[in-house]
Parts: sequence; structure tokens; C-alpha cells
Amino acid sequence: MDGQQRQMIALKEWAVSVKALREGEQILVLRKGGIVEETRDFRLLSNSFYLMPAYEHQRRELLKEPYRNGMEETLTEWSPGMERIKLDAYAEVTDDIEINDQETLDKLRDCHIWTDTFAEERLKWKRKKPLHLLLMKIFKLDEPVYAPMRDAYNGCKSWVRLEDRLAETAMTPVLTTEKYEAERSRILSLIDLKQKLY
Repeated sequence: MDGQQRQMIALKEWAVSVKALREGEQILVLRKGGIVEETRDFRLLSNSFYLMPAYEHQRRELLKEPYRNGMEETLTEWSPGMERIKLDAYAEVTDDIEINDQETLDKLRDCHIWTDTFAEERLKWKRKKPLHLLLMKIFKLDEPVYAPMRDAYNGCKSWVRLEDRLAETAMTPVLTTEKYEAERSRILSLIDLKQKLY
């Protein structure tokens, strides 16, 4: 990421998932697009972006037991009608993999914080569209930035274009290159993929 222009776009993701990514507990997300995007499948609009925590639709019962308290922690930063939102993580996608079957999804169950039920629901929703597995290098902003909340950011959608200029604070990789590549290779091996896909 050194010397690259940061993209003014954010992927909305459950706040508890952003927390797990920032803490190095997972390097992946599973996406099919938001309800607002019902007529389209998920598309990767940029291979790098901020992670914008989403709070309203998190469901405790869809998280594995060790991560349920983490969801409660994230809610301390949320309130209805909040005027700004904290951004403290940035992502760089290395792989965008399409998953179409339950067997492949089951192989990933030890690589993320969600229950089998959550993963199955993601796969089954809009059945004809593939589930996107994004493998991402995560960077922690050394100082969080705060984006004013805009109406355009609300709703169940995947992407938001940030309307306000944000301070360019330094950031640090959550995992070393060696640790990231080891976990990435493990995941690709689980689903029988060896090559770099992005």
C-alpha cells in the first residue's frame, strides 16, 4: 500500500466482522450484495477500500460462541442517528473467488467467525448468483478517521462512495506478509485452489 492513493470507497460489513479482520482472526468475507442491490450480483468495485462497520443487522446467534461478546463490544460505538462513523481498517483484496456449492463452503468453516447457518443463508440467498469469497490483506489505521454520516451510506448495501475527504493517516498491516500468505495458502488449499486469482 505504500505510495498508493487510497480509494474513497468503503465496503459495508458487520462491525463484529470488521473487528475480527482488524484483530487478525480472519482474512475473509463472504458477500452476495445488499438488499438494495437486489437486481444485481455482488461486484468488486475496487481491489482496495475502507471497511465501514455496519451495526443494525448484526445477529448474535449467527456468530460462533467465542465471537458473540465481540458483537456487544461493537455496539458501544453505535447509536441511532449518529452523525459520524469511525473508520479504522483498510483492505486490499488478493483473491475474489466464486462459490456455488455447499461442499466448498463447508470446507471454510474453521476460517471465519460465522456459524454454518449464517454461511448457508448467504449461499442460498439469490440462489442463482455465486457467493463471493474475498481474501484480503487488512491494514489497521494508526489513528482512526471519522466520516460524516450521509444518507447515501444508509441501507443494506455493499458499497458506499465516501463523500468527504478523509485524513491520510498511516496504517500498519495486521498480519506480516509471511503470516498472511500462510493463511491465504491454507484457505486456497482447503478449496483446492493454488493460484493467485486476482
